[in-house]
Amino acid sequence: MKFEEIIAGELNIKVQQVIATLTLLEEGGTIPFIARYRKEMTGSLDEVQIGTIRDRHHQLEELEKRKESVLKSIEEQGKLTDTLAQQIREAETMAKVEDLYLPYKPKRRTRATVAKEKGLEPLAQLLMEQSPQTNPEAEAEKYIDPEKSVENGEDALQGARDIVAEWINENQEIRATLRNLFFEKGTIQSKVVKGKEEEGVKYKDYFDWEESIKGVPSHRLLAMRRGEKEMVLLLNFLPPEDETIYRIEKNILKNQSRAAEQVKLAIKDAFKRLLKPSLETDIRLATKNKADAEAIKVFAENVRQLLLASPLGEKNILALDPGFRTGCKLVCLDKQGKLLYNTTVFPHEPQKKTEEATNIILALCQRFEIEAIAIGNGTASRETETFVKKIEHLPKSIAVVMVNESGASVYSASAVAREEFPDQDVTVRGAVSIGRRLMDPLAELVKIDPKSIGVGQYQHDVDQNALKQSLDDTVISCVNHVGVELNTASKELLTYVSGLGPALAQNIINYRNEHGAFKSREELKKVPRLGGKAFEQSAGFLRIRDAANLLDRSGVHPERYTLVYQMAKDLDCTLEELIQKDAMRKQIRLNKYVTSDVGLPTLQDIMSELEKPGRDPRATFESFSFTEGIHEIEDLKVGMKLQGIVTNITKFGVFVDVGVHQDGLVHVSQLADKYVSDPNEVVKVQQKVEVTVMEVDVARKRISLSMKKDPMDRSPKKKTKKEDPAEDLQAKLNLLRNKFRS
Repeated sequence: MKFEEIIAGELNIKVQQVIATLTLLEEGGTIPFIARYRKEMTGSLDEVQIGTIRDRHHQLEELEKRKESVLKSIEEQGKLTDTLAQQIREAETMAKVEDLYLPYKPKRRTRATVAKEKGLEPLAQLLMEQSPQTNPEAEAEKYIDPEKSVENGEDALQGARDIVAEWINENQEIRATLRNLFFEKGTIQSKVVKGKEEEGVKYKDYFDWEESIKGVPSHRLLAMRRGEKEMVLLLNFLPPEDETIYRIEKNILKNQSRAAEQVKLAIKDAFKRLLKPSLETDIRLATKNKADAEAIKVFAENVRQLLLASPLGEKNILALDPGFRTGCKLVCLDKQGKLLYNTTVFPHEPQKKTEEATNIILALCQRFEIEAIAIGNGTASRETETFVKKIEHLPKSIAVVMVNESGASVYSASAVAREEFPDQDVTVRGAVSIGRRLMDPLAELVKIDPKSIGVGQYQHDVDQNALKQSLDDTVISCVNHVGVELNTASKELLTYVSGLGPALAQNIINYRNEHGAFKSREELKKVPRLGGKAFEQSAGFLRIRDAANLLDRSGVHPERYTLVYQMAKDLDCTLEELIQKDAMRKQIRLNKYVTSDVGLPTLQDIMSELEKPGRDPRATFESFSFTEGIHEIEDLKVGMKLQGIVTNITKFGVFVDVGVHQDGLVHVSQLADKYVSDPNEVVKVQQKVEVTVMEVDVARKRISLSMKKDPMDRSPKKKTKKEDPAEDLQAKLNLLRNKFRS
């Protein structure tokens, strides 16, 4: 099968859709552009499907390259047969290719190699035939040769068994069967390294732990692997030994002869010495890849939700980066995020210049017409929030908002921040980042490595190349989904626009600085090195808020302007009337404008844009305040109901900031009064929630929370099949067994 046919079958789409998508990608099309403006060609595939086609095609290309390398190696050895070549070419996985290659793979000297050098291969072949007439001991006597270190018959039989063991290990059918068995019925066992109990207390749950390989969730596997890497835990991947040996014997043994008994000994040796270590390596890699993929998927979704968080919009902002001894760094920003003023106030201990800080803030609010105050959620954040809210003459119209400052310190020390504010120190840059993040999270967060923005877990343990690809795709998707204001966007934001990149983004900034604001999208073509392809890919995602042409303010692509003008002409109205009057648009019959290049999907997108040109797809901003009087973890009591913000989502639960500098965990079982398989079904990052405190461990800084309506109700409830799925039974039994063991 061709790659396109394989991918189409896996995704259950048409081959032509795959061919069209790959063609567009090869021509330099970006995923957002193809998904948005080439729906007729791809059959309206979304970004996820297009990304999957790209990644799967790359995997298949890598598989094909490996096949060619293997075929060349075997052919050079003069051992390539037509049957073997066909098997390799038809192999569907890299594992199968490697299994077929194993007997021909150049290897260091093994026990089997030594035995062959001693001339024992004919004896091994005789044993494998397992003839009832064969007397292994008598046959072995013929191979005694002290000069070759074969001192007696047992030495000869041992060498022959070593050869048989290697043949069994290199049997592709056996390896495939055992690999599947390992996955389905194997277990992963974790034990603490002796003497590391105190040092590795954070891994206490895994000091004596065992569960099925098939059922282990990604977060537990990654946690155990990290414990192993830190030399606190010992991990073992254990196959079902008895069943494994039985499967090999069923495949190899022919009878109960004396020769078969020798083969049986070789089977046990092959399993323990060769197959088990080799397959354990395969399983470790496969489970790691699976866990990585799951963790990356969760991380990318968290990043997406954070990037698409509600913006406050263009407001005059006073931002505070709180602190005790060093004071609170204060900055004032205009509606475009430009730094107007900065200073430091000391409202807390030890200076406690509360009155002075109050007067400074009131004066600045009046001077710069402040509309909102942003407070970073780090050290002294709750105390600073309380101080600001108690300022007696602060206008009620000024919103006081706590802002997640994760990553602000990374930004403040970055080259990007130094370029923006070469004359300011890191504290000023950090406060600016906090204020801008309130105005527009997306525009500010693109300046920070996504791994540093506070929504990941085990992101440093997973495949870094795969993580980077996924996060880059996510950021690009979010930026282009929202659209970018061409005349105010930073270089970092422009970099992620479809078809641009760092060099063209800088050229746009340079052109803007030299010639002033862009008047139209068409003017983009005057930017140095921004050619036709880059214009095609980027123009639809760039907005010009004050453009004379209303379509330049929208998501309608310039290549479709003529079509919109024709619609207005057919209705005998102006473009302004077409956009502003709903009644006009309702008169349009879209089928009239369908051509070979433009179908209903594109026409429907155009109508949506004409209805609300350049609308921001993000949710409307809602102010939020933590529960009054709760500042530290010691303030929490079991049963308290608190307001909180979701900061991170994992497969096992949700982390919520309740304003005490330590996020609490809502376990997946406490997210709702019904069974929840995926926390994303219930909450999103940055969502405001009400939680109940279930448990507080001050020493370990652990807070257990619940989002159930009545979480303190301990009365037994009748479980439905949905609430207690049969497929989770094994996992529950494993957990129970581990609890008893510990």
